[in-house]
Amino acid sequence: MTTNRTSYVFVGLAGETAPGRPTKSGLYRMAVGDDTWALATRGLPDAPTIRAIATHPEHPEIVFAGTQNGPYRSTDAGEHWERVDIADHGLPVWSLVFDPRDSKVLYAGYENCEIFRSDDGGEHWDQLPVTVRFPEVTVSPGSNPAKRVLELAVNPANSSEIYGAIEVGGVIRSLDGGEHWENMSHGQYVNDDTVDMHGVLVARWRPGTVFAIGRAGLFCSADQGAHWASARLEALNPKGQTYCRDIREVPGDPKTIWLAAGANFQSDLGALFRSKDGGASWHRVDMGVKPQTTMFAMAFDKRRPSRMYCATTGGEVFASEDGGQSWGERPLPEGATQVYAMACA
Repeated sequence: MTTNRTSYVFVGLAGETAPGRPTKSGLYRMAVGDDTWALATRGLPDAPTIRAIATHPEHPEIVFAGTQNGPYRSTDAGEHWERVDIADHGLPVWSLVFDPRDSKVLYAGYENCEIFRSDDGGEHWDQLPVTVRFPEVTVSPGSNPAKRVLELAVNPANSSEIYGAIEVGGVIRSLDGGEHWENMSHGQYVNDDTVDMHGVLVARWRPGTVFAIGRAGLFCSADQGAHWASARLEALNPKGQTYCRDIREVPGDPKTIWLAAGANFQSDLGALFRSKDGGASWHRVDMGVKPQTTMFAMAFDKRRPSRMYCATTGGEVFASEDGGQSWGERPLPEGATQVYAMACA
């Protein structure tokens, strides 16, 4: 991997796919060390809605973006994009992830609980047979009942073990590389809320431990998702819950995990939580600044993990060069809101 190349941070704008929900579009890029954002949409579909961004583990100039028209790929760090050859069903892509043990293997998660897999770096794709049936869930009036795969996670120690966070639905798991899936959502019903999961993380520090995040908070399983318990974060809304949107380990430091959160999907409060003991305990971070909207996404510079970024749904972006001890603002251009995805390359 080239070490003297320019690093970039990407931010994707999107929105919900339910009728009548506000939607923004655009993919912005900023060079590390700069404070200026520029659109990086050459070759993407018109008004691209970007809900997922994945950078190649060994070749960071290769970037994948999930759009309303399927996944796109750039081989020059976002200068140009082309649609990958995938026979999908025309639904939006919500998640993208590389297998941490084999960078040729890439997964794409779609709406309607569809998952596609590529074994050759995105050249060819096959749809996985996801036939999970979800339990009855409470869906409030106006909610979107779509089964969207908001995040996929592959066990770093075992590529056959894959998890998906489904909104609305829960957590699904495969133990055979995606050939069979089962619902692992038992114990995630809290305060009669929907089983509305936004992310899943297979912990490196404690084998067998899986974290799942959603509208009702943070949940932890010590047995590969068979049973779940609430992680008891500081409550940020009157229901006694914390709306969680993104969860990530620090590259090279599996004991340190960060969580992006807020009071609700749309709120005037954004927050970061951090665990320094592999998820056994969590503490809200004093950023020195006060995000005005829900924190939606985070990203780390893998070449320098102390450099990290976070973004709110309102378009606020914050950067830290010292592992989150201090933060500076890197706001997106005016009107660039509805942040859904973030990545470093």
